[in-house]
Amino acid sequence: LAAMLERANHADALVSPGSAQLSDLPDGALVGSSSLRRQAQLRMLRPDLSIEPLRGNVNTRLAQLDAGDYDAIILAAAGLERLGFDDRISQQFTPEEMLPAAAQGVVGIECLDNATDLRRVLAQLNHTASVRTTLAERAIARVLEASCQSPVATYATLDGDEMTVTALVALPDGSEFIRDSVTGPAQEAEALGEQLAGQLLEQGAAAMLAATEAGSD
Repeated sequence: LAAMLERANHADALVSPGSAQLSDLPDGALVGSSSLRRQAQLRMLRPDLSIEPLRGNVNTRLAQLDAGDYDAIILAAAGLERLGFDDRISQQFTPEEMLPAAAQGVVGIECLDNATDLRRVLAQLNHTASVRTTLAERAIARVLEASCQSPVATYATLDGDEMTVTALVALPDGSEFIRDSVTGPAQEAEALGEQLAGQLLEQGAAAMLAATEAGSD
């Protein structure tokens, strides 16, 4: 991973007819999302909702919503904004409501490890703050051995030279979750992520993730 560009919008977004907010959706409303991370946090906010998988590219997912297949869907705000669909966003979730996936909104550039000259050029594109937050967030996913499908969420923020990292591990139905944070020097981003992952493991994250994997078999 030779470079990380400046992070775009980290948030998850609700897309619904008439710009309805999450609180406006009727009891039992059908919401589309295939992400276990989003499903868990959505059920933590609104346990009454019915959540069904949502597949396809952004245009396909929006078309399914417009066809009435769902009452609302959840997508990454960054993806909608990059495609010019800003006006379809009904609500952006705050980190308190829904933590994003590790590095959500960050564009990374890969190249061959031994392409030394190219790596030197690409390194100039690095956005320092985004590199630090990404290192912290990816460290959590790595230590927890989480995949992009795991119900694991993490978000790092900077305040000068200080970084705060928050992470969550949950069961997909939202019935159990562990949420914790650490704060420390921003230059120790990766170590902070590893520290937080360790705290989550001490609180039972491994068993929770194992139960999720067993349930998906």
